[in-house]
Amino acid sequence: MGLSLKTRKELIQEHSQRYQRASKKEKGKILDELSGATGLNRDYLAWKLSRYKSSTWVTINGKRVHFVAEGKPRSGRDRRKRENPGGRPRKYHDAFITVLTKIWEFIDQPCGARLVPFIRETIDFLEASEEPNFGITKDIRHLLLEISDSHADRLLRPARNRMALRGASCTTRGPLLKSHIPVRTFFAWDERKPGFFEIDRVAHCGIHTKGAFCWTLSSTDVYSGWIELRALLNNAHRWVKEALIDIRQTIPFPLYGIDSDNGGEFINTQVLLWCQQEQIQFTRGRPYRKNDNCFVEQKNGDRVRKMVGYYRYDTEAEWEALREVYRYLNPFTNYWQPSIKISGKTKCENGRYRKHYEAAKTPCQRLLESSWISEACKERLRREKAQQNPIELKKALDRAIDRLLQLHQKKGDTAVVDGTVSARF
Repeated sequence: MGLSLKTRKELIQEHSQRYQRASKKEKGKILDELSGATGLNRDYLAWKLSRYKSSTWVTINGKRVHFVAEGKPRSGRDRRKRENPGGRPRKYHDAFITVLTKIWEFIDQPCGARLVPFIRETIDFLEASEEPNFGITKDIRHLLLEISDSHADRLLRPARNRMALRGASCTTRGPLLKSHIPVRTFFAWDERKPGFFEIDRVAHCGIHTKGAFCWTLSSTDVYSGWIELRALLNNAHRWVKEALIDIRQTIPFPLYGIDSDNGGEFINTQVLLWCQQEQIQFTRGRPYRKNDNCFVEQKNGDRVRKMVGYYRYDTEAEWEALREVYRYLNPFTNYWQPSIKISGKTKCENGRYRKHYEAAKTPCQRLLESSWISEACKERLRREKAQQNPIELKKALDRAIDRLLQLHQKKGDTAVVDGTVSARF
C-alpha cells in the first residue's frame, strides 16, 4: 500500500531545503530517492521541491505582503508569468506578427485561407514596396512563405474586431414582364462554366431612401468569382442597360447569361430586349429568396459595402469618385485577391452536411485553368496581369476611397430631406 498524502507532504517538506541548496548531481539523487519512496513523477517532485516554502504571504497592517525566500518580491502577475519558460521557443515572434498584421490590414482583412495564397504570390512585390514599408526581412520572408492558413488566423485573432453595419433595402417589384423571364433556383452543370453572371444593385442611400442617390451595379461570374462593379448616377433603366453593355465589352470571356432578383431595375423592357437581341440567357430568382443570388450577394458585402461603406452618395462628384474606386477595385479583386469556393458536400451520419472547399485561387487563376476558356482569352489575361503591380494597385485604390470619403465629409453632418433633418451616412 502506498504512502498517505500527509506522509508524502512531510517527505517533500523534509527534503525541500536540502534540494534547493544541492548541486545538479545531488538533486538527481534526491529525486531518485523520493520517486522510489512516494511513487511520484520526477518532474512533479522537482517542481514541488524547488518551490516548497520558498515564498509566503503575510498580512501587515491589513495589507497582504508577499515574501520570497530568494530574489525580489513578485506581484501576482509576475508569479503567473515565468521568467524563463521551458519548452520550444516561439517560432512566430512579435516582429513577424506586426508584419503579418500590416499586410492583412493593407489588403482589407481577408481570412487566412485567402491571405496566405496572396502573400505567396506577391511576396516579391511586398518585399520591394517602400510605401508602405512592410519591414520584411530575410527571416520574416521565410516565415511568411511557410505559415499555414489556420496559424495565420490564430495570430491575427486579436486584430479582428470589426463592426458590422446594415443598410436599407431598395428593391422594388418588377412589372408584369416576369412571365417572360424564367425563374432559376440553381445552376445546371452546363451553366457551371465562365460566362454566367449574377447581377444585383447596391443602394448608396444612407439611412433613408428619399431623393436621388448613387447606386452600384454588382455582377459576379458564378464559375470563377470574377466581378465587375459599375457606379450608377441614379436608378434609371438606361444606366443599368449601358452598364451591362460595358461589362460585356470589358470581361475577357463571353457573356452567356445573367440572373437577377425581381427588382424593376432589371425586370424591364430595355434589359429584356437587349438580352434577346444579343442571345443572352436572362433568368431571375424567386421573390424574397436572397439565397437564390448568393454569389453576388456575398460580393455586395465583401467588395462594395466593405470598401465604400453605408454612406449616402448623392452628388455627381461622389459618383465620379465611386467610378474611380471601381476602376482599381475590379482588377485588384480579379487578378490578385484569392477567394474560396465550395467543391462539394457530403452527408454525415447525424444528418448534417459537411462542406468541402477547394484551395483559395484568384478569379484569374480559375479562368486560366478552365478548359472552357480559349487560348486567346488566356493570353489576354496573362498579358494584363503582367502589366500590373498589386501593391501600387492597392495604394491607388486606397487613395480613391479616401477621396470618396473626403467628398462625403465636405457635405456636412446633416441633411434636410422633405423637411426632416437626418444624419448623413
